[in-house]
Amino acid sequence: MLPPLLLLMLLCAGLTGCQGLATPRAEAASPSTDVSASATPDEGAEASSARGVGADRTFADWRHDFRRRARQAGLGETALARVDALRYLPRVIELDRRQPEFVRPIWAYLDGAVSSSRVSTGQARLADYRQTARRAERRFGVPAEVLVAIWGIESSYGGYQGEVATLDALATLAHDGRRREFARGELLAALRILEAGEVPAERMVGSWAGAMGHPQFLPSSYLAHAVDGDGDGRRDIWGSVPDVMASIAGYLADAGWREGEPWGVEVVLPDGFDYALTDAATRRDADGWAAAGVSRRGGGALPTLADAGLIAPAGVRGPAFLIGHNFRVIRRYNNATSYALAVAALSDAIAGRAAIQGDWPRQEPALKRTQVLELQRRLAARGYEVGEADGILGPNTRRGLRAFQRDLGVTPDGFATLALLERLREVSS
Repeated sequence: MLPPLLLLMLLCAGLTGCQGLATPRAEAASPSTDVSASATPDEGAEASSARGVGADRTFADWRHDFRRRARQAGLGETALARVDALRYLPRVIELDRRQPEFVRPIWAYLDGAVSSSRVSTGQARLADYRQTARRAERRFGVPAEVLVAIWGIESSYGGYQGEVATLDALATLAHDGRRREFARGELLAALRILEAGEVPAERMVGSWAGAMGHPQFLPSSYLAHAVDGDGDGRRDIWGSVPDVMASIAGYLADAGWREGEPWGVEVVLPDGFDYALTDAATRRDADGWAAAGVSRRGGGALPTLADAGLIAPAGVRGPAFLIGHNFRVIRRYNNATSYALAVAALSDAIAGRAAIQGDWPRQEPALKRTQVLELQRRLAARGYEVGEADGILGPNTRRGLRAFQRDLGVTPDGFATLALLERLREVSS
């Protein structure tokens, strides 16, 4: 998957950075996007030459220039020697530039992220490492089930951390990727980790986008937030479960986790509710939302939340959630509503709490990326503010879509569908 987000992902669609807090990952590793890290330097050179002799020389020139920058940044001979051995990985660039044809619906993402096997494995892992998880919980205030849930989503509880050499992946992205300056900074951070003796270069592996280890930290996040949980003097997020648990907890604590406060709860919205309020940005305390008719699904009082918002990721036809501060903290790990909701739902399931009860509109076909781009461009052409047309259904697009729905006289839930795209085409013709 990728991400603390890759990120740093996503991107920030899944991988995102937050000012003042390094983003853990840029893109989650996944078996379908693997790049072999077993190639020797000679094999790497052969791969580079497949791009043409001139391209290979360009990487060599870049490496020479980067070595100068690394020296100016204060890196020593150990790190500089590793710079000389950096390899270009063409597969990394192929993955960096790949665009999915369809925008994955949130329910399809949750089906995989919170599958029955992932829940049962998470419960088993929590039982296996209960003392370790509780120790991290006591130290940082983050519930053990949340730590295990992130561990499960990021790397399948360490079962798949990625097999790409982090230094080579970041060098490739710094030379030829879409976010070169970002990758250069992460490469410098990775070299600092190596120079500090935290991990040997051959063990510094992860996703193609540079996210590392069980928690899929980017190097800058490792330097800022990784924790030695077992007291051996190293922060081993590749092999030490105590270090992994403590590092995830430390990251969330640094992001502002509030001890004892839940992430939120699934709710039922009353008939006639103004779905424009489900933008997450409108904040009220739980009593304020209760006064507006919002109730807890299944009964009982709403949790005590001082600055809660509402989200309805699939609009009026899907479930709704009251989200608090800690939900937003999870988004600091990976800035996507789908990711944060997956962590919330998986942590609830691991702890034995109720699953999401509301039905998703599974009959609604997934939009193609080209259709999302068309929707964004047509909205912008009619004067609706959607930001950059990027094929991503983010908050700006949903805001513009709500305004269009309001003008049509339909429920302004911001949920993009083929039917709404057809209405846009009609009014634009």
